[in-house]
Amino acid sequence: MTARITLGFLTVITLSLAAPESGSSPSSLRRLTHSQYNNTVRDLLGDETRPSDQFPPEDFLHGFKNQSHSQEISPLLAEAYNAAAEKLAKNTFRGGEDPRGLVPCRPKSPRDTVCAGLFVRTFGGRAFRRPLTDTEATRYSSLLLKESTRSGQFLRGVQFTVEAMLQSPKFLFRLETGPYKAAANLSYFLWDTMPDPELFRAAGKGELADEPGIRRQALRLLSDLKAKQALDEFTSQWLRFDQVLNAVKDRNLYPQFNLQLATAMTEETRRLVADLVWGEKNFLDFFRAGYAFISSDLATLYGLPAPAVEFGKVQFPPDSERAGVLGQAAFFVMTSKPGETSPTVRGLFIRDQFLCQQVPDPPPGVNSTLPPVTVAKPMTNRQRLQEHLINPSCAGCHMLMDPIGFGFERFDAIGQFQRKQTVIVMPPDRRMRPIRLELEIDPRASVSGISHSDFSTPKELGRILADSPICQKCMAKQLFRYAFGRRETSADQIVIDGGLEVFRNSGFHWKDMMLYYATALAGTKGVDSWQGKLQ
Repeated sequence: MTARITLGFLTVITLSLAAPESGSSPSSLRRLTHSQYNNTVRDLLGDETRPSDQFPPEDFLHGFKNQSHSQEISPLLAEAYNAAAEKLAKNTFRGGEDPRGLVPCRPKSPRDTVCAGLFVRTFGGRAFRRPLTDTEATRYSSLLLKESTRSGQFLRGVQFTVEAMLQSPKFLFRLETGPYKAAANLSYFLWDTMPDPELFRAAGKGELADEPGIRRQALRLLSDLKAKQALDEFTSQWLRFDQVLNAVKDRNLYPQFNLQLATAMTEETRRLVADLVWGEKNFLDFFRAGYAFISSDLATLYGLPAPAVEFGKVQFPPDSERAGVLGQAAFFVMTSKPGETSPTVRGLFIRDQFLCQQVPDPPPGVNSTLPPVTVAKPMTNRQRLQEHLINPSCAGCHMLMDPIGFGFERFDAIGQFQRKQTVIVMPPDRRMRPIRLELEIDPRASVSGISHSDFSTPKELGRILADSPICQKCMAKQLFRYAFGRRETSADQIVIDGGLEVFRNSGFHWKDMMLYYATALAGTKGVDSWQGKLQ
């Protein structure tokens, strides 16, 4: 055991010393995300236990969890990798058997060097996502044979070798080169997992050396179920499902809110995105769709008839103020406080996620306390937030957020429609019961920086965003950040503009933009070689 722990930590620590590819830097190295780790060990070992669900949580940077600058390995994560590798290897060969047929030969003895070498090259090539060098093959074969000789069992040596490989930086990080880098880029973007045998074969045959070969494989990957699962992962990160699933609401005000309902909310959003992408519809209907995929519980929340089947398609009434993602409960839940809405957070989410505009953090020492609501002076959120708009130290930023959020005030902290804002006021005498007030809502709103952007409902804002070139370009930027694992630079603008052009020319089909970025990302000569050729 001591040897394994030492080996695990040493292999992880050597990452900092690993020579990066030509033209790259250590900060641009990409680690397998927790989702990619789970999917990779599933496809590599047949393991469905999702070990990374127990890893330390990942940080969001630039809206996603796969950004290279946030993917260092902490001591806690290193320890988690060590424990997971040991458990995965043990489970794979439990009982001294090889039920998944990972060893491609029948060993003649514990010291069968030929079988050891064949296993190391076969399994190691899949684990490292490219052929092993002779030095690597020799080192891992020696490791396997040393343990198999010591234990007298060939599979013990195999198990030990698998455990070591799963802790190697060459497994945990994306260190592939040449056509195998192209294969990994395609599979981890479009499938969120390792390449399959066909993609490995195409890389080995040189079929990923040009645009037609890459495009052919990308189209194949996009037609597979794994692409749908990968899109779900993108959607869950981009739209911060974690903030919905982890939301806490005041049980006295919202007794119906629980994890089951929160999960249904994320499923509604997921199904809308999937319907638009795989149905090859105009993705801008993400903002203006007059329909939704809802459960019975969500139908009750929205005041709609229950769908014929769970998460069936339901049309909103013509007079409904809901439309698209901005009318969904998931959006309202993640942008609210436990007991009330937050126009500021709602406006910030629109700026960040749909306009790609970063609002600066408040300056240190700013007093963000709002005036209290009293029986003598009852105030809506809009009236209380006027303090932000008249205070010079707050106004610059809050003018970008609050005037947007005011347009959502007819929807409460879990997405129920409300004609009036309910305010709970504690009377001066604490022995008296809290006083419930209902105040008129003024939903007039606008988006600074977008002309003719006055609105008062989510439906109206959805149309404004769908028509906005700023929002359309933000869609191209968000997919770029996810695909490339980093924030765009000035040098990337031509690639993003190309993606946006493909998006627009296709009638705003998201899948076409995915194909464009996949082809650019997998270009073995670099993104620059594909600029202007992918239209």
